[in-house]
This record gives sequence, C-alpha cells and structure tokens, in this order.
Amino acid sequence: MSLPPPPPPPGPGVHPPFPAPPVEGRGKRLGTTIGVVAGIVVLVCGAGTIAGGGFLTAFSRSLDEQAGVVVSRYLSDLQARDFDGAYRQLCESARLDETQADFAERMEETEPITSYQVGELTLGVSISVPVELVYADGERDRVAADLTQNTSTGKFEVCGLGE
Repeated sequence: MSLPPPPPPPGPGVHPPFPAPPVEGRGKRLGTTIGVVAGIVVLVCGAGTIAGGGFLTAFSRSLDEQAGVVVSRYLSDLQARDFDGAYRQLCESARLDETQADFAERMEETEPITSYQVGELTLGVSISVPVELVYADGERDRVAADLTQNTSTGKFEVCGLGE
C-alpha cells in the first residue's frame, strides 16, 4: 500500500484548494443591472409627473368651472333685477358691509345689464374672474368679479364687481 504524496510546501507555485471565482463579465452584469434600475426609476418618475400634471389640469378646470357658475348666477340675478337673490349670493364680508336694502337701492340706480360674458378664473393674491358686461344703452364694461371661498362649505362666493 502506498502513501499519498505529501502536500506541497507553501510558497510560490502553490495551488489553492479551490478555484477563484470568475471575474470575467462582472462589470457587464453590474452595468446591465444599473441600466435596468435606472430605466425603471425613469418610467416610475415619468408616469408620476404625467399623472400629477393631469391632476393639476383637472383641478384647475374644476375651479374655473365652479367660479364661472357662481359668477353667472350672480350676474343672472342682476340681469333679471332680482337684487334679493343677488344679495344672498354675496360673501359674508360684503353682506356685513351693506344691508340688503342698501344693496337693492344701489343696484336699482345702475344701468340694467342686457348680457355678459364670463372669462376664466385667475388665481393670485385674490381670486377673480374677468367679466364683460353689456348694458341696456349699448355700453360695454370690463370688470372683475372678486371671489372668496366660504370657509364652511368651500364654495366660491362673489364679493363684488370691481374695476
């Protein structure tokens, strides 16, 4: 019976007991992984940006529509000379500044409105909607309907027609 050969001495030329892991292709796999992750991030962020833009557009149109309806109702009441109805649509601060009787008396002295054109809502320091009024004598006037939001209902209310 023969004995196994003795192990080689440590030093140059020594063979490790197992092969080293392969290093070929490691950079290529890492680059592919980074590329795929970056692509997914771009898709997710791009979709989020598009969705956010769509939400803001829909929200803006909704506010514009609500403001237009409120101003149109107010002007319809003024056009019909229904000053009590127009007064009820005023914001609280406007109603505190002027009684219903004073409002009706002031409006009775104004030229009747025959038609009007409501513009688009403008948001800024104050909320307003541009309006073009046509009076019975044919005169045209561009005014801004100043709006505020009711704190309890969240709905727009007209605070007055200004220059």
